[in-house]
Amino acid sequence: MYTISELAKEFGLTTRTLRYYEELGMLRPMRTETGKRVYGKKEYAQLKIIMRGKKYGFSLVEIKDIVLLFDKDRTGIKQLEKTIETAGQKLNELNERIKELNGLKQDFEQVIKGFTETLHELKMNDKTGKR
Repeated sequence: MYTISELAKEFGLTTRTLRYYEELGMLRPMRTETGKRVYGKKEYAQLKIIMRGKKYGFSLVEIKDIVLLFDKDRTGIKQLEKTIETAGQKLNELNERIKELNGLKQDFEQVIKGFTETLHELKMNDKTGKR
């Protein structure tokens, strides 16, 4: 079992971040009789999923959908299906961005080539006294 401070430290987060995930319904820690939050193995695993999802560019809404699926299906099948679906969408988005960036790269290469040729011509004309 972890306190909010211990779990935050374990994951390199602030306690405010954990409270925010709780506000969003992504984490549901147990409470002691005095009202303190207590995080167990389930919440630890959920936080790992949240962190992994953020790392791979999933939105908090997408991550929440994945995290909450485990409560509906203890086998993890639905969670994996949703993760695969969401990851596939992210892959498509990345491929689109790569296409756009490759086009931008080609544009910059052409601009640099043109400017380099112009600069070379200007320097040659400057050496020969042509202005």
